[in-house]
Amino acid sequence: MDPEALADLGPARRRALFERDAGIDAVRGDVRDIVSRVREEGDAALRQFASEFDDVEVGNIDVTDEAERAADDIDDDVREAIETAVENVRAFHEAQMPEDWTEEFDGRELGRRFRPVERVGAYVPGGAAAYPSSVVMTVVPAKVAGVDQVAVATPPAEEMNPVTLAAAHIAGADRVYAAGGAQAVAALAYGTETVDRTQLVVGPGNKWVTAAKAEVRGDVEIDFLAGPSEICVVADETCEPSFVAADLLAQAEHDPNASVVAVTDDEATASEICAALDAGLVERERADVIEEALSSDASGVFHARSMSEAVLFAEEYAAEHLSIQAEDDEEILGRIDNAGSVFLGPYTPVAAGDYATGTNHVLPTNATAKVQGGLSVDTFLRASTVQRLDEDALSDLRDTVTTLADAEGLEAHEYSVDARFSGE
Repeated sequence: MDPEALADLGPARRRALFERDAGIDAVRGDVRDIVSRVREEGDAALRQFASEFDDVEVGNIDVTDEAERAADDIDDDVREAIETAVENVRAFHEAQMPEDWTEEFDGRELGRRFRPVERVGAYVPGGAAAYPSSVVMTVVPAKVAGVDQVAVATPPAEEMNPVTLAAAHIAGADRVYAAGGAQAVAALAYGTETVDRTQLVVGPGNKWVTAAKAEVRGDVEIDFLAGPSEICVVADETCEPSFVAADLLAQAEHDPNASVVAVTDDEATASEICAALDAGLVERERADVIEEALSSDASGVFHARSMSEAVLFAEEYAAEHLSIQAEDDEEILGRIDNAGSVFLGPYTPVAAGDYATGTNHVLPTNATAKVQGGLSVDTFLRASTVQRLDEDALSDLRDTVTTLADAEGLEAHEYSVDARFSGE
């Protein structure tokens, strides 16, 4: 890979970088058919799609008992790692829990209260790789929020990944289903003979999963539409180029469609990052996936004319993961608002957040960090407002309410206030 100058990027290259999408339009028609089939045929459709797409003949769709056994059978060091991740994620998300509150404003008692949704479905990818970390990131915040039933759906296999299954049990999932792809999202959204219908579907996935979430949205709530993994590293001449390259390689191995970029105000540093990428690539087990991601028009290593130009690039890029490896990292962070999750300093690799720091790795992609944040306790909570007025408080508001109601032509609204003073 060779470094590129930001100033030399043409319109097409800039569109590829800044107008990333999840690629769901190309599969929406097929996904609509899959969703419809699952909605109409239930378990039979799940089994047929498992045979067609996963090359698996599914017996039990509900594998909750298998998950419990897996938690006992996995290696001790793996179980301890999952338990540590669960503990850290739980602690971070417990700190997010809002408290109900009520205050008095001149006779008006106003407040807000928070209640969890009742049933949540968490999709956990499988296939090319197993993602027990995604189990932890979706199940634990839901249970912290107080969700009564959390179901995990993950793709079937001849031998389902025991670590993913164990993570579901350890994290506190109430049900675990062997169902993958768009069909799993449909099952969670509408229910089948085996799969309980949920009110909210969360979790990452490929373009088929994302398209399915778009299709069912409206009938069920979703977290957001997430695309392939992405990272933007902002670096200066004080960075360790091999660290920057390592973070780019790590995110690129997720998916050939991953978007990985680094931007620096130092041309020599950009060249060193590229050299470190080339050297690190040959040693990676998933080198073919990484190489395809690195060669994408949505990836690259760029040098800017100044750190201000680099910051403007990062702000427009609005990355899922933003890593700042620079001497003035706090100052740079203060100038960037658009990022899903931020990693400061040379010893804060994105992989640490992916697994164990406690922050959530289910994050907005495709520049949607400009308008929303990642998965959190808030995702699983509903907020209601509460109010009580005494007679004097309503009297104080009477003219305001009736005047505005009259202006809107809603006479009964006026009456509902005036009726309370009919004895005057």
